[in-house]
Amino acid sequence: MKLADLRKLSIKQETRICFAVAGGLECVVTERGIAQVPGLRGTPDFDLERELAAAREFRFELAHQPDRKHTAPARVHTRDEVARLLGPASATAASANEHEDE
Repeated sequence: MKLADLRKLSIKQETRICFAVAGGLECVVTERGIAQVPGLRGTPDFDLERELAAAREFRFELAHQPDRKHTAPARVHTRDEVARLLGPASATAASANEHEDE
């Protein structure tokens, strides 16, 4: 799974996808496919692709809430669930990476 894959998924599903990065920060991939790290001051001392590779949990939030009083709760997905959402090519690559680590 690459950052470009998450960007495409966030655009397609009109969601914000969030995952944890170094230093207690969080990366947010917006519904427009832009990866942001709110609260980051200056040049990061981490690589976002590596942080994504280490992420195990992803929070999906609807980008457009019809009514602010009745907002939908965020959905939390595991890495495997996100790989399935991305399609067979990504799931195969994720599986290959897991076997490579062993």
